[in-house]
Amino acid sequence: MKKVLFMAIALMASTMTFAGKSDALKAITKCKDYTEAAQLLKNSLGQLADNAEKAEAYNHLVDLSMVKVDKENGIAIENTAKVQMGGKAEPYDTIGLCDALCQAISDAFECNKYDQMPDAKGNIKPKFEKKNALRLWGPRKNLIFLGESYRTSNQPAKALKYWTPYLDSFASPLFDKMDNIAQLRGQEQDAVDQIAYLATYMAYQTKDLDLVNRFAEMAKKNDQFKEDAFKLQLGAMQMNLKTKEDTLNCINKLKQMYEQDSENDVIFENLNNLYDAMKDKAAHAAFLDAHLAKYPNNYVALASKGFMLMEENNAEEAAKWLRKACEAKADNAIVWTYLGVCLNVLAANATDNAVGMKYFDEAIAAFDKAKELDPDKLQAKWGYNRYQAYYGRYGENDPKTKAAEADMRN
Repeated sequence: MKKVLFMAIALMASTMTFAGKSDALKAITKCKDYTEAAQLLKNSLGQLADNAEKAEAYNHLVDLSMVKVDKENGIAIENTAKVQMGGKAEPYDTIGLCDALCQAISDAFECNKYDQMPDAKGNIKPKFEKKNALRLWGPRKNLIFLGESYRTSNQPAKALKYWTPYLDSFASPLFDKMDNIAQLRGQEQDAVDQIAYLATYMAYQTKDLDLVNRFAEMAKKNDQFKEDAFKLQLGAMQMNLKTKEDTLNCINKLKQMYEQDSENDVIFENLNNLYDAMKDKAAHAAFLDAHLAKYPNNYVALASKGFMLMEENNAEEAAKWLRKACEAKADNAIVWTYLGVCLNVLAANATDNAVGMKYFDEAIAAFDKAKELDPDKLQAKWGYNRYQAYYGRYGENDPKTKAAEADMRN
């Protein structure tokens, strides 16, 4: 009987030994150097026994990064207290701190991914979630300041390097079970919204379309940044249109957005610009007509309709639509100038002198409005056409014509 009992104990011991850590995990967790440990993990991930071992391996990487984080962040915290007491701050490795934080956050995400997976019995028992959440939530704010310093020095790629993990960590499930997490996130929400918008712009600058979309979705939740973030998002869609097929695909995506929200002026204007770029006049005209049927006072649609008719040398119809555009929105010198140009053409082509003079009067009124809005001709080049209108209406030697000529030359 004793012999049988001893055999059972021996068998249990051998089973327990077999169930111990894999050699791959042992090798990783023995490493004290982050780079070496990370390379080992990358090379031997498939040799780790299960999800629990993968979680432990990534947690070891977090441990290694946190050595640097704790050291430098500790100095930063002490500096705050020293300065408040009138003392002098001690230099610390800001970049090293933030690089270690980026590593720790990334590895903590991977750790949590495996930590949340079921074990052999189908149970989910996270081992590292709470620990990593608690030690990363506070220090991650250091990423804000370093990212901002790179943004203000016009280094968008470096700013994104540090702001991306900060923004990604804000809503990460890793932190969902922390005490008072809703309150903690609420305290950061305004800063996150602003950083998300600025990061959208920097991602646009660096032509990182994935980041543009990611951060724009965050920024759009705040009404202050919603429209501008959406404009950047739509601009990014059109950034790499190299072929006709690219443009058509982009038009189709925007048409889907338009169908869902036809009142959105940003969507309409982007789609309108793409139709114009395609030079498909029939499709563009049909799009404008359909939009004007729904929104007859839409300024951009009215002006675009007028410009299309100008290109077709239909001055009468162009003037009709440009006049409607000016009635809908009277503060654009360019549209007033083009209206005046159309009226000049109608005046010159009139067979009845009285009708011609009437058109010149209307053209002068349009050009004078353009001059009022843009006196230095920075946007609208109204000078020569305005002089023509005065010349046609009053003759070469009239003082008003002379004044118009002087305005043209100034």
